[in-house]
Amino acid sequence: MKAELHYCEVDDLRPQIPELTRIRQHIHQHPEMAYEEIQTARLVADKLRGWGFAVTEGVGETGVVGTLTVGSGKSIGIRADMDALPLTEQTGLPYASVYQGKMHACGHDGHTTMLLGAAEYLARTRNFNGTVHLYFQPAEEKGFDSGAQRMVKDGLFERFPCDAVFGLHNHPGEAPGTFVFRRGPFMSASDKVAITLKGVGGHAARPHLTVDPIVVASSIVMALQTIVARNINPVETAVVTVGLLQAGVANNVISNSAYMELSIRSFSTQVRQQLQERIEALVHAQAASYGATAEIDYMAGYPVIDNDDAETEFALQVARELVGDEQVIAHADQLMSSEDFAYMLEQRPGCFLRLGNGVGEDGCMVHNPAYDFNDKNLPIGAAYWARLVERYLN
Repeated sequence: MKAELHYCEVDDLRPQIPELTRIRQHIHQHPEMAYEEIQTARLVADKLRGWGFAVTEGVGETGVVGTLTVGSGKSIGIRADMDALPLTEQTGLPYASVYQGKMHACGHDGHTTMLLGAAEYLARTRNFNGTVHLYFQPAEEKGFDSGAQRMVKDGLFERFPCDAVFGLHNHPGEAPGTFVFRRGPFMSASDKVAITLKGVGGHAARPHLTVDPIVVASSIVMALQTIVARNINPVETAVVTVGLLQAGVANNVISNSAYMELSIRSFSTQVRQQLQERIEALVHAQAASYGATAEIDYMAGYPVIDNDDAETEFALQVARELVGDEQVIAHADQLMSSEDFAYMLEQRPGCFLRLGNGVGEDGCMVHNPAYDFNDKNLPIGAAYWARLVERYLN
């Protein structure tokens, strides 16, 4: 009788916890920004080569792809991001960032380490039949001209083809080891808008001789609030956020100009286009009504994360096998955050999922100087990726 296959369990990764923790905290201590991930990429490449992977560096500039083939069969791709954020860390941890103004405030150090943990296990056990490609991606945080875009343009799926692609992000607000899924549109598209307002500067005591761009900007901020409230169908979802407003140098000087940046989020192509049309028309009209002019740079960002049904059902089933139904959320709410993994999903069927990073005080929000990836997830995430590969390729 043929022996029953053993698929990876979390306990199989527990012996690796000290080493995985050391790797994760080393990456955390030495963060690198978009397209500067030289040391991180070298660490990844060296580890993969040592375990027997074929390694290709410089994919999409600083990306690394590790490939392992056992027998013949289907192929699978798994992606982890490597870049950090321009924040000064305030955790006080012994392994806090050694670089002022740079930190892993989004958990990419953990994402990279979990996939490395799976790589070591898969290379050691080789309990699959087919090819696994591990995509270690730069520049997820870029917002535009991102690492996923560059890797795809660099022939990622032609050079390292896969039948399906999967990715993961940690998720503050759910307990460690809790897997979060949603079929279809899961995370929003994101666009950036830069607006330069030009007025007429002058003395604060003689405002009638000026065109005050701060007044114009203030009017635009308030008018923008009506777009979602009054132009977008109430059953649709959209966000218009003014995240940056700069103007003026002194209290007795009316500035010549003001500068604004907006973050725009949406889920449908129609709403995305409608938002652009209304923002551009409203900004120009508001500026003209005060005698000012506006220059608008509307930059298309990441597409919607749109998970395929079959791949999401498969990934969900693997999570249930690994941690049990009680630690799996099968139909989570849509998220207004964005992810450049969407570019990979435009090329191949797949699923992007999330893994709880902590609740309450233990679940600091990402992009916060007090954030840290939860190392409890290292064996769980590594075991999940290993089991996913074994299941998909058997």
